This record gives sequence, C-alpha cells and structure tokens, in this order.
Amino acid sequence: MIEVELPDGSKLEMEENSTVEDVAYKIGEGLGNDTKAGKINGELVAKEETVSDGDKIHIVTPSSEEYLEVLRHSAAHVFAQALKRIHPEAKLTIGPSTDEGFYYDVADVELEQEDLREIEEEMEKIIEEDLEIKRVDGMLRSKAQAFFSDNKYKREILEEEAAGGNRVTFYEQGEFKDLCKGPHVDSTGEIGGFKLLNIAGAYWRGDEENEMLTRVYGTAFADESDLDEFLELREEAQKRDHRKIGKEMNLFSIPEVTGPGLPLYHPNGQTVISELRGFVDNMNKDQGYDFVETPHLFRTELWKESGHYENYRDDMFLLEVGDEEYGLKPMNCPGHATIFKQQSWSYKDLPVRYAENGKVYRKEQRGELSGLSRVWSFTIDDAHLFVRPDQIKQEILQIMENIEKVLKTFNMEAEYFLATRPEKSVGSDEIWNKSEDALREVLEELDLEYGVEEGDGAFYGPKIDVAFEDALGREWDGPTVQLDFNMPERFDLTYTGENNEDQRPVMIHRALYGSYERFMMVLIEQFEGSFPTWLAPEQVRILPVSDDSLEYAREVKEKLDGFRVEVEDRSWTVGKKIQNAHDDKVPYMLIVGDDEEENRTVSVRDRFENEESDVPIEEFGTHLAEEVADKRLEPDFIE
Repeated sequence: MIEVELPDGSKLEMEENSTVEDVAYKIGEGLGNDTKAGKINGELVAKEETVSDGDKIHIVTPSSEEYLEVLRHSAAHVFAQALKRIHPEAKLTIGPSTDEGFYYDVADVELEQEDLREIEEEMEKIIEEDLEIKRVDGMLRSKAQAFFSDNKYKREILEEEAAGGNRVTFYEQGEFKDLCKGPHVDSTGEIGGFKLLNIAGAYWRGDEENEMLTRVYGTAFADESDLDEFLELREEAQKRDHRKIGKEMNLFSIPEVTGPGLPLYHPNGQTVISELRGFVDNMNKDQGYDFVETPHLFRTELWKESGHYENYRDDMFLLEVGDEEYGLKPMNCPGHATIFKQQSWSYKDLPVRYAENGKVYRKEQRGELSGLSRVWSFTIDDAHLFVRPDQIKQEILQIMENIEKVLKTFNMEAEYFLATRPEKSVGSDEIWNKSEDALREVLEELDLEYGVEEGDGAFYGPKIDVAFEDALGREWDGPTVQLDFNMPERFDLTYTGENNEDQRPVMIHRALYGSYERFMMVLIEQFEGSFPTWLAPEQVRILPVSDDSLEYAREVKEKLDGFRVEVEDRSWTVGKKIQNAHDDKVPYMLIVGDDEEENRTVSVRDRFENEESDVPIEEFGTHLAEEVADKRLEPDFIE
C-alpha cells in the first residue's frame, strides 16, 4: 500500500500502481465519474497517470480552473486532425495549450488567414462526431519511430523530449493518432466553442538556426458564451494594441533594419518616458538616493563574480574583444555593487542608496518578442540599497510605500507575490530562509494579501513581485523588491561596524515600474493613447479660426511657456483642425479668433468635446499647472 496527500492535507491509502482516477473513485464515485485529469505534486497529468507514495494529488473536473487547459489541449488535437483531413501532406510538430487558447506548429503546408475558415468547418464536424479521445499507453518506441517515418519533427521529439524508457504514449480520436502525454478530455464533443485566431511564423524549437514553421493560434471554451466574451475582449485588446497606437501617435518603432526587440523612441514617445522618469527620479531624490551610471557592457569576469555568468549566461549577449570576453549587462546590480566597493563605509553611512535608469539587454527567443512587452533592450528604473540588517524592514516598507504611490497615481489594481528560492540559485539554506522570512514579515505587517510563487525568486535572493492589472484585466509583471544576502558575499562588500570590525551589508534590489518599456506598453493600452495631461506628448494645441489670428495664437503659446503647446498654423477649417487634434489625442484645444483676441481670452475645448468660452489665459494656465502637478488622470478644466 501507498499513501497520498489530498489538497486539504488529509492522507489517503491506495494500492500500488493506482492512478489519479483511482484516487478520485476512492474519494467518491461522483468525483471519479467527473474526473478529467489530475495534478501530481503540482504537475498537470492525465487521469491514467500512476501515483506514488507521498504524492500530493489534486483532481481536475469540469469545474476546476485547470479544466480549460485540458480542453484547449484537446482542441489543438482537433485542429491537427482537421488539418490532416484537408492537407494530408502537412507535418505536425507540437500543439500545446496557452493562457489564451492553443497553437499548433506545422510544416510542409502553405496556409493563409482565409484558409482558417475551411479548417474550422472541418473542426466543427469532428466536434459533432463526438469522437472518443483514447489514451494508448506503452507503444514501443521503435513502432512510434516507424509511425512517424515521414515526420522528422516527431522523430526528434521521440529521440529527445520523449526519451526515457522503451515505450511512449499516444492519444487517438477516430482516424487521428498523435504522440502526446496528455491530458485530454474524454471526447471531442466536450469542446463547446472554438475559434482559429491567426497565423504566424515560428522557428522549430524556438531556435532561429532552425527552419521556420507555420504556427496557427486558436482558442477554445466549454461554453459558446465564454468564447463570445473572449472574442469581444480580444477585439477591445486589438483596438488598444500598443503597437498600433504607437505607430499612429508616432511614439516608437522597432524596424527590422535595426534588429528585433530593439525599440526606437520617437520624440513623442521619449516625452512620455521622460515624464515617467522624472516622476520616480523625484521620489528617489526625496528618499535620499544618489544617482549613478554604469556602462552597457562589462568584462565577463564581473559576471562570473556576481554569479550571472553561471546562472544567466544563456540569456546574455556575449562578445569577444581581442583576447577578452565581454557581456552586455542583463542587470545593473553588479555595477552598483562595484561602485559601493570602491570606498570605505562606516555603519553610520548606511543605508547607501544608488539609483540608475539603466539600460539592460536580455536575449529572449525571437518568437517571444512582442512590441514593448518583451524586448531585447529595455530600461529599468533600478535602485540598489546597501543596508545594515537592522535597517532591512524599514527600507523595504518605504519601498512598498513608493510602489503604492505609483499604483495609485495610475489607478492600477495590483496583486502581490512572494517568490521563493529557485532550483538554480546561489547561497545557503540559512540565508534564503532568513531572506524569505524578512519579506514575508513586511507583507504581513502591511496586511497585504499575497500568493507564494514557489521557485520563482532571483538566483541570488527571494523577492516581492507586484503584478498590475491593465484595463482589459490582464496581469503584467511590474514593481519588484528583492532581498539579497548573496551578492555582498560574492563581492566581499563590507562596512565598519560599531565594534570597529568589518560587517557584511545586505543588498536590496528594487524597481518601481519594473521596466519603462513594459510600463509604457500598459499605459498606452490603458489610456488608448489618450494620456493624462501631465504625460501627453502634446498638452495643448492652439487653433486659430483663420490666418488672421495666428499672431494672437503665438502670443497665447508664449503665455503658456513651460507646457507642451503647439499652434496649428495650417490653413484648414476650424472643424478640420478640431478633428485632427482629437485624432491626435491632445487633451486641450484652445480656439482663438477676433473675439478672443479682443477680450484676451481663449475658448477651451477638451478631448471629451466639452467647451467653455471666454476663458482668461491666466485662469486656464493656473488650472493647467495644477492638473499637471497633481498628475490627474483626465483633463478636468471643464466640469
């Protein structure tokens, strides 16, 4: 007999070689009948998977959160079956579920967007056929290799990813059979609503040295109404897409000629970035941070000393310079630690706080690059604090207060997570336990609800991660606080304690935005490009009703010196000028003509089409200054 643990912590005795489904039936017949899959020690598995002594078991039913992942995996198989019916020559590779649905990478077939409808129609037939999805265990590896004699991709999977033992697992539905470990739903008829979304290119195994495959994205739900809701939200997301808005507003570009994942900020985009930078820089000044600057690359000796070379090398850009190897920096912390080491410190000098808007480089797979959300080159509003152990709590509390200020300024909801020691890490268990306990204490003192992300800490220390939610309810990694007892040890950082002996400081890594690129992406989509006045690339546009009023328009602009103001001097009708300013998402338009010039006033129109006439220039200027200083989220001159 063996013993397994259930989610409530209770133990259940089972016979050896029992499956997840057997566990479910042991708990109750109804649960057994409803079982679709399971989780063994956190890993999603098929219900036919064998459990072992001491395993933690979770049963997946149609009401479980994980059920959708199982259903979507099955939908990927339905797509593959439909594709093979229409294009028998197609070579299937991999087809996993994703957060939004599924994809399948295929070769040897030319597909266009208009081809998806025909495939969908065949998928509908397969779903209506309600084919049983059967697991076939124990196929001999040699037989599987023969089955895929004309598919080098599946044979490669058999040789590498499906290695171990002489037998492999297949799933079959009707005439379709595919190498797969599962899990899947019981039949194709369980898929209530689905949609093929788009086609893209993807390198085999994500390696740009390999051939380009065709990737078809889709989604699936148990209920048609859930699909409708998803498609509606997706349409809204496409309308807010930061790549589309960024191009329309001339904010940024990522041209092919400059390289993937390397964004160029145009003047409008750089204006927004500069305002964001000024916001956190002012907070840093108020909190006593000193500003430093480090170069874009260092000798790899530095990365070896910090531990990045060993733990982060695959994500670094490395290059040979003469007989030496250099690396573009993926993080700013080793440079800051090196600055700290260049002088002697007393316990009275601590905390020492360094801040830098530091550009870093991380070698993401090309297929994972997406606009500003995932790039090769990005800037972190970075800071590193060197503190005494007795200062840890107060410093982290202050950082959390600043993070809260950022979230409140942009009216963002957030979730908090404690990320613990990863498998690939440095330092002793004692140090990691002490670090995790310190962060946990801060979260609990602030009475913040938080989740635990097991194994998701940095290789040098645990962290508090803050995920903010955008206007579409999607979560993005943002601010972070990381507690590090390891890097000061590796760099032999010291300060003189009260007893005149060398003491080891503790290092705190923190960012209030995370990265400017990702934060910029979220803001573009949250505001649909209609930035708050304090962030808007152009805050005011003056619209003379005719060329005769151009001189007065320029006079008004001079009186609003200090703000980002432009005069529309093209000989357009007032209506066209208003429409153009509205399309450009300018917060305020000031219309001036003979009456305004005579009265030394302006007519104010905001982007919500509210209007107010005969406004003294000084009155509008005073309000504009207050609105910008208060960082209000909407133009509010006209109530």
